[in-house]
Amino acid sequence: MAKTFNVTGACNPARHYMVDLKSRLEEIKKMVDAGDYFSINRARQYGKTTTLRALAKYLEDDYVVLSLDFQKMSTADFSTESDFVKGLSREVYRVIRRIPAIPDETAREIRKMAGIGENGQSSGAFKLGDLFFCFSDWCELSDKPIVLMIDEVDTASNNQVFLDFLAQLRAYYLDRDTTPTFQSVILAGLYDIRNLKRKIRPDSEHKQNSPWNIAAEFDVGMSFAKDDIAGMLRQYESDYHTGMDIDNLAGNLFDYTSGYPYLVSRLCKLMDEKIAGSSQFNDKTAAWSKAGLMEAVKLLLNESNALFQSLTGKVRDYPVLRTTLYELLFTGKQVQYNELNEYIEMAAMFGFVKNANGSAVISNRIFETVLYNWFISEEFMDSKMYDFGVQEKNKFVTGGHLNVRLVLERFIESFDYLYGDQDEAFLEDVGRRYFMLYLKPIINGVGNCYVEAQTRNRERTDLVIDYRGEQFIIELKIWRGNAYNQRGEDQLVDYLNYFHLTKGYMLSFCFNKNKKVGIKEIPLGDKTLIEAVV
Repeated sequence: MAKTFNVTGACNPARHYMVDLKSRLEEIKKMVDAGDYFSINRARQYGKTTTLRALAKYLEDDYVVLSLDFQKMSTADFSTESDFVKGLSREVYRVIRRIPAIPDETAREIRKMAGIGENGQSSGAFKLGDLFFCFSDWCELSDKPIVLMIDEVDTASNNQVFLDFLAQLRAYYLDRDTTPTFQSVILAGLYDIRNLKRKIRPDSEHKQNSPWNIAAEFDVGMSFAKDDIAGMLRQYESDYHTGMDIDNLAGNLFDYTSGYPYLVSRLCKLMDEKIAGSSQFNDKTAAWSKAGLMEAVKLLLNESNALFQSLTGKVRDYPVLRTTLYELLFTGKQVQYNELNEYIEMAAMFGFVKNANGSAVISNRIFETVLYNWFISEEFMDSKMYDFGVQEKNKFVTGGHLNVRLVLERFIESFDYLYGDQDEAFLEDVGRRYFMLYLKPIINGVGNCYVEAQTRNRERTDLVIDYRGEQFIIELKIWRGNAYNQRGEDQLVDYLNYFHLTKGYMLSFCFNKNKKVGIKEIPLGDKTLIEAVV
């Protein structure tokens, strides 16, 4: 059976193209060997389940691995202590039947607590203490140390009984020198245990008093590095011989996704299954190229998948988070990355932002573009600037090529007509956002745009437009004088070199009363700068 790129459920190396997890598994095993209890908390579709399944197999020579999944327990299993013990025991019993050399008395006790009597009848109600006493006996009798892994712990959110379960784990951990217990416990899910605690007991006294305060820090990287992506592409290339430039394409995939596992795999899947054989890319060789990747990005951004729905849903649910992201995206406001701020912590936990030299930035270009498109879609109904873009969009494409100079010329005229009499504070706050509102209907459905995170600030933003395989760089900046303007030109030249382009564009919002509104062409060595002044 031919391998595929997988974006649903856990990956299997026999059936799916996937990155080599060995180095990650080696790092995690060191924590297990050290007897650490820890959580693997990552955003949705970040490869947690795939990692746990690979880890269980990787550990099996040295440990007995009890790998559970809370999704397989019903909601009713978390209603009371006895129900939880019964439900968990059923899940344990389901797993241990496939583990060799389980002590007979352990299997018998777990069966009883699962409510499975000798004749299929209930064997009575049990407490957490009974279950942990059984676990302790098993740990003492086992020939190998036992590792407990639980996936989808989020299923237990808002249930006090789960916190009591964690408290038992903590108590046995603290007494491990005298009482047999698990070698290591690994909990995996979206929320970390502190957030579960916060949802159950919102009062400040309990926010900082989690029963999971014994957990070791888990800092094993789970995003894909460029080399990881290249390794996956090499697997594909060995099967199909497309002639792709693996190194460059892996770098481009990383640039768009920052290694977010789902996004990498989804783009690869689109190139393989949707782009190849299309009217524009007639075979796999054509599809596995930078142009093919840009087409895949366009398709991805037009999807309404569960990950994007979660992204916008969380922003909608938390107004302060929304305000923070909005200002970060459109005004260039620097937001300090501080995990003691619950909204930054939340955004990082959901995978929306990351720490870049002490500042919070959007995690990747794809998420950034999704958020830009979403915020703009909420405004376009009442935006005159968006309406102007809609009315004029057919003027800017000739022979399939976007005329960016003409876009800037018409934007200047439209902006001056609508807002020329506004004050400096207004223009500085909304100028760049209004350009994106104007641009959106012009490139919609054919191209997309994103902002380079390292250039975004209150003074300067570099906007990259992808349109039918071509890229255009537009520096959007607040004009502060000739010296600053010169620095901006130098930075733009460096950026053009990075993208291997000879022409760049600059849109300057100038507050000098003697400014000359319009377009001019400036030679910069072997580059050409088209500057538009508003």
